This record gives sequence, structure tokens and C-alpha cells, in this order.
Amino acid sequence: MSEADRRRRSTRKSKTISTPMTTRIHAILEKEMVREFLAEFLSTYVMMMFGLGSVAHMVVGDKFGSFLGVNLGFGFGVTMGVHVAGNISGAHMNAALTFTNCALGRMSWKKFPVYVLGQFMGSFLAAATIYCLFYQAIMDYSGGYLTVTGPTATANIFATYLPDHMTLWRGFLDERNNPALQGTQALVIGILVVVIGVSLGMNTGYAINPSRDLPPRFFTFLAGWGIQVFSNPWEAQMLENPGAYEDRRISVLPKTSSYPPNSSSLTPVSVSPTSRPSIRPVPPLGDSVNLEQF
Repeated sequence: MSEADRRRRSTRKSKTISTPMTTRIHAILEKEMVREFLAEFLSTYVMMMFGLGSVAHMVVGDKFGSFLGVNLGFGFGVTMGVHVAGNISGAHMNAALTFTNCALGRMSWKKFPVYVLGQFMGSFLAAATIYCLFYQAIMDYSGGYLTVTGPTATANIFATYLPDHMTLWRGFLDERNNPALQGTQALVIGILVVVIGVSLGMNTGYAINPSRDLPPRFFTFLAGWGIQVFSNPWEAQMLENPGAYEDRRISVLPKTSSYPPNSSSLTPVSVSPTSRPSIRPVPPLGDSVNLEQF
């Protein structure tokens, strides 16, 4: 079959399949903002699936995961995300990066909500997917209780929680430019994420990305982890076990003290029958009163 015959057959087949619905879908997909929205959605979903899946292996998988595995999961997840959408939207996968590009005039502000919405939806859906895939493992590991802190905490599968001694640090690659892919650009970005995680990830969990952290955090809130997911670890522990922290607030007197505690005038005092003062009836008005008897 000649090349001309193949083209003619392909054109005939496309005409027979074409319907008003497919025509409308093609017209929508040809719009630049729609394609960029889908690109950010899919690239963020791919990145988060690799990343959150590696965290789930480390938390509930016993010997199946490690901290290095988490760094590799997110690093190569970013690489795959850039390959998915780099030629379409630049594969930001990061609301902070999108904001920076708009602020520097590299892209229009009207695209900002489109990009961020795609990123947040992709990240949220990835969290829901990982939750469904690892649901039984999470329940077995936590004993059926979804907690934010403690030895069987599982909220850290989906979002990062800073230790008390740390503060937020700058997001990475805020000056990154994403033109069309040129050779090893995607791989270099992935390696950079791995290096950041291996060298600095212990202190902060290196969320480095609002689109990576906030949507899964919202998902854990809706899935049953509770409002504690929006608190720091110390506040979360207070919310989960308020009794333990109430006990710490009660001041306890020492067992031996040289000075007895002073009782106020409102403090009830026990009176024994022997120490009870004698009470004499008050004579009615008009009677003579002998003051000596008092």
C-alpha cells in the first residue's frame, strides 16, 4: 500500500469516527490554557505518585522502603513529570515556581490560577490514589487509628511536618526556567531534587513546594486524620492527648514542707465535737440581759 493510500484511508477513518462530541472535545483541547492545565495536572500527579508511594513504603512497609528511597522517588518523579509536560506548560509542578514566573513577567498572571488549580488537583488525586492503594497497610500499621503524631503516625505519608527546632526555608528552583526540553534538563532537575533530599531533607522533609504539601494535607483532613494535620507536632500532640498536657499544668506541693499551706477565709474547716465552741441562745428583745453570762 502506497503512502498516499494510507493517508487517504486514515482520513476516511477519521471522518467516520468524527462526531459533534469529539469535535467539541478536540476544539477544547486545542485551547492553550486547557492543554497547560492538563499538563500541570498530569505532571504533578505523576510526580506525587512516585513520591508519596516511596514515603508509604518507608512508613508502613517495614523493610521495603528507606529515606534514600524517598529521595529517589521524588527525584525521578520530578524527572518523569518534566518529561510528561515540559514541552507544553514547562512542568512547573510547583505553585511557588508559577508565582515566581508570573512575578518576573515570564508568563501572564491570568495563567496563574489555571496552573495552580491543575497542580493542586493532580496532587490531591495522587494522595487519594496512594491512600486507596495502601489503605490496608496503613490500617494494619496504625491499628485502625489515623494519627498525626506518635509511634504509629501515618499522616506524614502525605504531608511534611517540621520538627520543633526548624523553621521554613526557601523553596528550591524558584528561578528555574522551563523552555522546551533540551537533552538532559529533566534528568538534571531530578538529580538536584535527590541531592537536596539526601543532604538537607532530614531537618524539614524538604516539601519545597506548596503544590506538593497542601493538597495531600487537605486530603488527610477529609480522610479522617482530623484538624491536627494543620498543626505543628507539639500542638497536634496536645489535640490528640489533652489529658497528658493538662496534668503538666497542675502544680503539685512537695510531700514535706516546713510551712503548712494557708487556708483562705472561704476554705472549709473541719470542727470536732470537743473543739466546737459553746453556743448560747440569744434572748428575745425586751428581756433583761446579764452581760456576765457571755
